[in-house]
Amino acid sequence: MKRNPLTKKESKIKIALLTAGRSDYSIYLPLIKKIFSEKYFDLHIIAFGSHPYEEFGRTIDFIENDGFKASYIVKALESDFTSKSIAISMGNTIKEFAHIYEKESYELIFALGDRFEMFAAVSASVPFNIQVAHLHGGESTLGAIDDKFRHAITLISKYHFTSTENHAKKVTSLIGSDEFVYNVGALALDNIKDMQLLSIDELKKELEIDFTKPTLLATIHPETININANYRLVKEFIKAVELSEYQTLITLPNNDTTNEFLRRELIKFSETNKNVFVFDALGPLKYYSCMKHCYAVIGNSSSGIIEAASFGKYVINIGDRQKGRDRGGNIIDTPIDATAIKKKIEQIKEMPELNKKNIYGEGNTSDKIISILKSNFLLD
Repeated sequence: MKRNPLTKKESKIKIALLTAGRSDYSIYLPLIKKIFSEKYFDLHIIAFGSHPYEEFGRTIDFIENDGFKASYIVKALESDFTSKSIAISMGNTIKEFAHIYEKESYELIFALGDRFEMFAAVSASVPFNIQVAHLHGGESTLGAIDDKFRHAITLISKYHFTSTENHAKKVTSLIGSDEFVYNVGALALDNIKDMQLLSIDELKKELEIDFTKPTLLATIHPETININANYRLVKEFIKAVELSEYQTLITLPNNDTTNEFLRRELIKFSETNKNVFVFDALGPLKYYSCMKHCYAVIGNSSSGIIEAASFGKYVINIGDRQKGRDRGGNIIDTPIDATAIKKKIEQIKEMPELNKKNIYGEGNTSDKIISILKSNFLLD
């Protein structure tokens, strides 16, 4: 039964938005702004996962710098990211969120994506019978264990905000119904539409990188299904960048299994190559500004698959991590091989200019979500 906000003096819908790190926060940002601007919603941001940790850029600061305040900051991660440590971190997260859910009376939880921390936080909500709205369900990343977490979150959730029609069909197949399944597009595209991105001169001042030179924007995350591939992944990537001689900006990997090795090798690479720059986290404004001005995107991040097309950028997608996700014509899939990667980098020069059409939407996803929330929670 829908709530009538006029029947109570204080009848705002109390919502918890779960953000586990830099990647989901940058996607959430336009939705956070829209929810805060609506009189019917009482939004609580819960920051956990990698957000509070210095070694991952202390991205809790991004939230505060944007003028928002986290209602809760949860530190639950172990100090390393072995399989055992990740399992323990999941247990720690469930325990911490149990205390939060017991204290609060949330009517809805927003969860995004497929991280192990996100799965743990959502799992803790089940005994409390809190409704969950899941963003980016129905997708596949066959080179990562995230598929299992994503699909499990889908089964726990009531509302499903998918990024493409194919992903909506997958969710329908998983839950056995199309009720409360909405293809709204990718929320990250709202960011691109709404942000006043930095110029080349402003980026040079902020990052000390000259984007008048052809620059690769790179992110390499671990493959968490075939963990043994990660040694070759980072070595072949480094070799390809060296062979190409392109200036390269690298955002370091998130907190997956074997991430320490990748981070160490990429930092070492930057210390011995004056054309390579590494950052723990850039934040949405700087990251999307870099994407706008780069020559091409390279690596295995979902941002290449989803956002890059809106900038008319080709993406050299390495390995299997993103295998299974819907992709546009700007994606160039490449095996983990330096020669093949370098060849694809050079081929982009001869390829036609892209039209910036994006299969993931048009940048109006947050408006669609707000409208759906109102129709489901409030009386007309």
